[in-house]
Amino acid sequence: MTDNTLGAYNIADLREMARRRLPKGMFEFVDRGTEDDLALRNNRAAFERIKLKPRTLVDVSGRSQEITLFGKRQPMPIVIAPTGTAGLLWYGGETGLARAAAAAGIPFTVATNSMTAMETIADQAGGRLWFQLYMWSDRALSHKLVARVNAAGFDALIVTVDGAVAANREYNHRNGFSMPMKFGARNVADVLTHPRWLAGVLLRYLLTTGMPRFEHHPSEVRDTITARPSAKSLLKNDSLNWEDLRVLRKLWPGVLMVKGILHPRDAVLAADCGADAVIVSNHGGRMLDSSMATIAVLPEILDAAGKRLTVMVDSGFRRGSDVVKALALGAQAVLVGRATLYGTAAGGEAGAARAIAILREEIDRVMALIGVRSVAELDRACLHMADGMGRGEAVGETAPAILATRGRVAVGPML
Repeated sequence: MTDNTLGAYNIADLREMARRRLPKGMFEFVDRGTEDDLALRNNRAAFERIKLKPRTLVDVSGRSQEITLFGKRQPMPIVIAPTGTAGLLWYGGETGLARAAAAAGIPFTVATNSMTAMETIADQAGGRLWFQLYMWSDRALSHKLVARVNAAGFDALIVTVDGAVAANREYNHRNGFSMPMKFGARNVADVLTHPRWLAGVLLRYLLTTGMPRFEHHPSEVRDTITARPSAKSLLKNDSLNWEDLRVLRKLWPGVLMVKGILHPRDAVLAADCGADAVIVSNHGGRMLDSSMATIAVLPEILDAAGKRLTVMVDSGFRRGSDVVKALALGAQAVLVGRATLYGTAAGGEAGAARAIAILREEIDRVMALIGVRSVAELDRACLHMADGMGRGEAVGETAPAILATRGRVAVGPML
């Protein structure tokens, strides 16, 4: 009998498997945040400050995690977030992760920095596909990429807006890890002491398709992962502004989302520009190290714009209980990134499937133990908030009361 658990019983187990299998520089690139890892730790601490208030003697035998997202039903309330490194963690890792998502019936987001072409993923994995866009300084190149996404038949476009400049990830320098990859004294020994990754990923690429490259970058800078960077100024996006989002709304016929929202005013502006959704995100703690935890600011975002657009959230989700807490606060879905990357690094498609299965099992268990039969029944009455979290609404409000307040625009000092 096949052991589909892979010996992993939670996301932490998959993380440890990934740590052992990957070179240190690559593992820390996926695992860590930025600077002092304050935002990374704060994301987790914020989840721990929210407690669940279970109800008992409720018949939960017919419970379901099913949700409807942008008019389409899916069997569980998560989405695979855009991550551009899955192809380096496992040979064909991006396609394998997309297949696992398709098998689970949940959307998979292809990243701008993906090393597998969107068309290849669509052909080999299928399923419900979204695309994440980093806008470039040359807007025409970005708009050309959007047209390519549309031609490939993708359902939705996610514009990431929290990366105006590169993050200060000092550990990458210490580990000798960079993109494009450079092999030197600091990382060659690291690679050689991880022969499974060296043989199963890097050498396999070299012997088959050649060194991976950034398949969605403009031809002017479509380097392989080890090539010297050329014309990288084209990839800067520090001039991105709200007018760019209005232009994208005119160009893109499908669902348009804005990822990287942490301020209520920005959620309102996104709605004003025609966005269908915002994703409350601090980039998994990987950009601004003193940023607030997404689960802490989520209620304010919902107050400000939740009546006008769909609100989703990511950053720091490791347990099914984390997902349930976000849904109870009012998020319509949760995006997960590192959790399924750990699974991909541990076992390719099977590892990604295991990560999804772990979250599914945990969400189901938590729903049963708090006396909830459906996602629609989750509300803030299920939660005990600490330290003033969710101050925008009183703890214990029911879902209708939450919806009634979502049109308000929060006013006050800049956060």
